[in-house]
Amino acid sequence: MEPPKRADKRRLTHVDRAGRPRMVDVSAKLPTARRAVAEAEVAMEQATISLIVDGGGAKGDVMTVAEIAGVMGAKRTAELIPLCHPIALTDLVVEVKPDRARGAMVIRATAATVAPTGVEMEALTAASVAALTVYDMVKGVDRGAEIRHLRVVEKSGGRSGDWRRPVDRADGDGKRAERPKGVRGPRRGA
Repeated sequence: MEPPKRADKRRLTHVDRAGRPRMVDVSAKLPTARRAVAEAEVAMEQATISLIVDGGGAKGDVMTVAEIAGVMGAKRTAELIPLCHPIALTDLVVEVKPDRARGAMVIRATAATVAPTGVEMEALTAASVAALTVYDMVKGVDRGAEIRHLRVVEKSGGRSGDWRRPVDRADGDGKRAERPKGVRGPRRGA
């Protein structure tokens, strides 16, 4: 059996056959209810987490400011990502919570819409902007703070249906395992 020809293989949706960037035509797609959840974390020292929880930051309430920034960022997604469709959000919740066991502030953004295209980019933008805001507000006391693990963790609706990122079975505690240095892309066969 012959391997599939390059033209028959999966291809990037935002690049035409000539390799030029393009916005995907969604005019033939019906609007459906869609939802996406994205996460990020900002790793930091335990003392910095305590400072945030106790409200001792020089710039104010870190968690509330980051949550508002995430909402504001998501509403501007199509202005930031060149080929992203502007869509009306019907719901958006950004939560920033401390996780001392991970040594991080964990950000979870849930976005929803009724549209002909998905809402993953809005959820990712919300989580990204919230993470950047946390970093901005703690960098003066913790230069080693690090944004990491930005990813979509679940989505629903649309033609492709529901999807949930599998949890790594690293040590049985439900947390994702650290990836070895140099390994890229999603985990396979988990």
